[in-house]
Amino acid sequence: MEETRIDLRIPDENRDKEMKRAAELCFKFNNSMPETAESRKFIEELFNNNLDETTEIRPPFFALLGNTIKLGKRIVLMNGFKCMSSGGLTIEDDTLIAINCTILTNNHDFYDRQVLTCKPVHIKKNVWIGANVTILPGVTIGENAIVGACSVVTKDVPANSLVVGNPARVIKQLDAEKFKNS
Repeated sequence: MEETRIDLRIPDENRDKEMKRAAELCFKFNNSMPETAESRKFIEELFNNNLDETTEIRPPFFALLGNTIKLGKRIVLMNGFKCMSSGGLTIEDDTLIAINCTILTNNHDFYDRQVLTCKPVHIKKNVWIGANVTILPGVTIGENAIVGACSVVTKDVPANSLVVGNPARVIKQLDAEKFKNS
């Protein structure tokens, strides 16, 4: 997985404009009546009207950049979802993410902290992420995987596995044959 670097000392009008747009739309979404046409309008606008009607997002919700996130169908993002999304985030179909989860796609260079180091996060189909999970930059979570509550995911999660802990580790392989074909 290739790392990209963003030097925050170098002005970037497009990035700054998108961060402001995302912050304003997150604020409007988080301060509107949940599950109304108004709240849906704000969250759809955040994702440039590419949000599938079957995807549910519950406030409060925060994303640093809306234009770097790709969401599939039948996704549920519960209350308290936060994403530092400079590196890019893809969440595929039928994924459930529980309350208070954080996904980080960027970090700071250890020696030059004005430089962001960015790696995308990819969550594949039919993943279940438990409450209070943190996922770090560059991680791919395989199809049908489960990430247990309060885990910190520092490396890729194999498909059809259950991971828990800090750092998260595989504790069980799941039977791939038992999953419905979606």
